[in-house]
Amino acid sequence: MTLSANHPPLKERTIAKLLAGLAAARGDEAFLLYRDSRYSYREADDLSTKLAQGLHAAGIRHGDHVAVMLENAPEVMWLHFALAKIGAVCVPVNNAVKGDLLSYYFKQSDSVALVVDDAYVDRCAAVQAQCPLLKLVIAKESEDEVWTYVHGDDRPPMPDLAASFPDAHVMRYEEVARGHAHLAAEHAAAWAAREETKYSDMLHILYTSGTTGPSKGSMVSNATAIAVSLKYLESYGYTTEDVLYTCLPLFHGNSLNCTVFPALLAGGKVALSRRFSARNFWPEVRKFGATQFSLLSAMTNILWMQPESPQDREHRARLCQIIPTPPFFAEFEKRYNIRITSLYSLSDYGMASMYGPDAPREKWRSAGKLVPEMSTVILDDDDLPVPTGTIGQICMRSNEPWFSRQGYYKMAEAFTKACRNLWFHTGDRGYIDEDGYLYFVDRMKEVIRRRGENVSAVEVEHVIQRHPSVLYVAVYPVRSEFSEDEVMASIVLKEGAALDAEALIAHCQPQMAYFMVPRFVEFVNELPVTPSGKVEKYKLRASAEPRLADIWDREKSGIVLQR
Repeated sequence: MTLSANHPPLKERTIAKLLAGLAAARGDEAFLLYRDSRYSYREADDLSTKLAQGLHAAGIRHGDHVAVMLENAPEVMWLHFALAKIGAVCVPVNNAVKGDLLSYYFKQSDSVALVVDDAYVDRCAAVQAQCPLLKLVIAKESEDEVWTYVHGDDRPPMPDLAASFPDAHVMRYEEVARGHAHLAAEHAAAWAAREETKYSDMLHILYTSGTTGPSKGSMVSNATAIAVSLKYLESYGYTTEDVLYTCLPLFHGNSLNCTVFPALLAGGKVALSRRFSARNFWPEVRKFGATQFSLLSAMTNILWMQPESPQDREHRARLCQIIPTPPFFAEFEKRYNIRITSLYSLSDYGMASMYGPDAPREKWRSAGKLVPEMSTVILDDDDLPVPTGTIGQICMRSNEPWFSRQGYYKMAEAFTKACRNLWFHTGDRGYIDEDGYLYFVDRMKEVIRRRGENVSAVEVEHVIQRHPSVLYVAVYPVRSEFSEDEVMASIVLKEGAALDAEALIAHCQPQMAYFMVPRFVEFVNELPVTPSGKVEKYKLRASAEPRLADIWDREKSGIVLQR
């Protein structure tokens, strides 16, 4: 069944209108649970409105792009809502990013402002000179545990913002969050006269991992975010009684699209954790009375390996979304007395299938049944359909206006190329069975899935290639002890050059997120290539995996990466 006609009409599909309506209808009912705090729908609306007023007074206007680099906290939620109320575009940035990739995100997104935790000020200040459009920096005080997580045991003093960003106007988040009540009257007048946000206005730019080139910013409208959330309600049956828990960072599309917005549409609750912890996960699920949560596969494996406990079934959770579903599917459901759900959704384009709680359990290996809002086919290398059950490339085409993404920001040519022959080519291989269930097989793209993070092999290669001793490099996945991918680099050195693995890691760490830094490193005389000169990474992987115990391993060497 397609989206119900009883849902909000298209012109009313903005996050701002949705939150205002829920504040009026739900009032003092809880919306956000965080640690020992509880925020109602009315408070969420009021706090985000004050923040929006403060941002507007600081110069943020409709259509402006604002980069956000914050640890999970209620303030991040209010910021998302506040920017939506202004009609500004939120650009969530992975907190682990640094160096050239960080400046790329700021520049490529045309961000004119940055909201950042104090703990990340130094790394942002290091690239600000490369980002001439970044003229406003709003810094938020970090909690002690954030400093410890990022910098270690010793907390540095609060940063001198004016010295860190000499070419930008700097403000404290706490000042901006007060709204315009304490400011000049003209700010209130300007706020009242602001341009109204429309359903078609961009809500987010969510960056995907670069595969054959730089990372692409996927454009998500208000209408699209709401349409996808409504599909969750329809398929998973969320209601006002549901508590959706997430420990995933709010810069990830998963936490926004699978938890925050569906909970909002349902009039339910969001239970927010700072980050994933195997020790704290189930205690938090119990504390918040969570009825649903999402897990990435590495998280699932870590929880599964914990000793069984009589408390495993002592919780209110009824649904657990896992992408992809684990091989111990049935055992997981039985152990925790929970129903696993899943889906196939591409951050570049949209949702193709959903595996709901009522789906046949014998279809557990699938990513669910194809949704009618999206046409999905399997095509061969010549873009021709393959027979049912045959593996090929998963390709998609939206049947519903605003159900899919609106393209790549400033990279229209790349999006058009992916949409050749009217089909968006996902770069993933899979098949569809006779009952219309989609099965993911593997990725054609050069993306390494490491413990819940998508790592671009191309971006890691670009950093390594800049080392003066490196002639050629190939970065590729190898299977780890968690049954997931780890990052490996095979390197050919320039003639007469010297480089060891420890020195390579020291070169990589300041230039990339910690989860991108190679774990396995091997120096080789040559790389296998095709007649056209493309590196045959599958041969490198096949050669390396049986020998991993003998290959240099960063974790075994005792090197601890700084986050």
